[in-house]
Amino acid sequence: MTQAPMGGWRGWRTERAAFLAAVQFLTRIPVPAYAANADEAKAALRRGVIYFPLVGLIVGTITGITLALASSIWPILVAVLLALVIEAWMTGAFHEDAVADFCDAFGGGWTRESILTILRDSRIGSFGTVGLGLALALRVSLLTTLPTTLWIIASCIAAGALGRSLGLVMMVMLPPVTDREGLAKDLAQQLAWREVGLGMIFTAVTMVPLLLLSPLAVLLALFASAGWVLWLCGYLRRRIGGVTGDCLGFATYVGQLLVLLAVVAMLGMK
Repeated sequence: MTQAPMGGWRGWRTERAAFLAAVQFLTRIPVPAYAANADEAKAALRRGVIYFPLVGLIVGTITGITLALASSIWPILVAVLLALVIEAWMTGAFHEDAVADFCDAFGGGWTRESILTILRDSRIGSFGTVGLGLALALRVSLLTTLPTTLWIIASCIAAGALGRSLGLVMMVMLPPVTDREGLAKDLAQQLAWREVGLGMIFTAVTMVPLLLLSPLAVLLALFASAGWVLWLCGYLRRRIGGVTGDCLGFATYVGQLLVLLAVVAMLGMK
């Protein structure tokens, strides 16, 4: 009779540690201590990948609220840039860095070995500069077209959550690149479709506000994201035989853009 509550308490502590590990990994938001040593921290992060969509919810909410508030004071373009500055500071430009690295590697690398070599290089080249610049410009353009506070916040939340869920799916669809240490190799271990399913449930919950505004936008975003992940997984399997952390980050950023593209497309049809 006394073991069930203890089991529940331990389970809650495990999930709390996993969530805090996910927040700490994807953002610079301060979190309380959740692990006594490095092994516990690594185990918490491996479990924490299922909470990546909820971290996207947090980031998207802050970005959306910042944009909505700033747009009441400054012109929309200024407000969007301020919101993205806040987001970049909050996340350490985590996914933007992955976009630049991915574009450099797959734009300038012709063989598997050259692609992986460029991915290890922390310097940014011409492909990375152009790719990141265009990605940011597209995101700014899309955010400036959102008409009201409700659309802004709902779209930012959905983009943040769905984008981060794509990396979760890719971690079970592709093996990590075996000869390279990094995010994918560390986190993909022991990840199962059941855990991905939990992450998808979290993602579905975060999509509800946008679903109430435009069911068609959500449907389009889901179809586009599914097509994107399937194509990218096939491409990565052919080029490097697996997935790396930069590939996951790139997929996440493009996933965010796909949500915004779907929303703006539906708004244009009204």
